[in-house]
Order: sequence, then C-alpha cells, then structure tokens
Amino acid sequence: MSKVLILLGGLLLVLHVGSAYALRCGSTLVSEGDHKIDVLQKCGDPVSIDTRTAYKVIQTHRKYHAVQRELVIPITIEEWVYNFGPRQFMRWLRFENGRLAKIRTLRYGY
Repeated sequence: MSKVLILLGGLLLVLHVGSAYALRCGSTLVSEGDHKIDVLQKCGDPVSIDTRTAYKVIQTHRKYHAVQRELVIPITIEEWVYNFGPRQFMRWLRFENGRLAKIRTLRYGY
C-alpha cells in the first residue's frame, strides 16, 4: 500500500506543470527574486502587462503587552505574459513591488 502511495505522489509531482521557479529566455535564466528591469533585458517586452495595487495588512504587537497595531501596506502588482510561439508554452510572471514573485506555465502560445 505504501509503495502505491509513493508512486502516486511521484506521478502527481511529475504531472504538475503549472508552477515554475525559473524561466529560460534564450541563453539566460530569469528566476524568482529578479528585478523587472533584469527580466526586460533578458526576455524583451511581454505581450501583455496588467498593473494593479493590492494592500497587505501586517499585524504588529509587543512581546509582553496587549498593544496591537495593523499596518496597511500598498503593493504594486504587475502580471506579465510572454508568448514564445506555438511550439512553446506561454509564461505568466507576477511582480510585487518590482521583484519577480511567481512564474507559471500556461498553454501553448499562438
């Protein structure tokens, strides 16, 4: 029974294509944490860019006191899509405050 679970878990890991930690653009590699200027230089212009502002709430408190504060911090989010043609997968990149936070693999390009 445990061997079946291990094989099933391995199969699920292999089949999971949706998320990536790096993107190859030509001979260079772009990875999470890179600045958007570096991504532009390595990969060129994306086919689309969506920009919005989100707000993150951070709760702070003192170690021995019941005083608690909430800080609301604005975060600039940009979502870029790269289309590398019909023989390659498109890529979705999410930037938070100018840094690459997430890379996802999409369907084949057009």
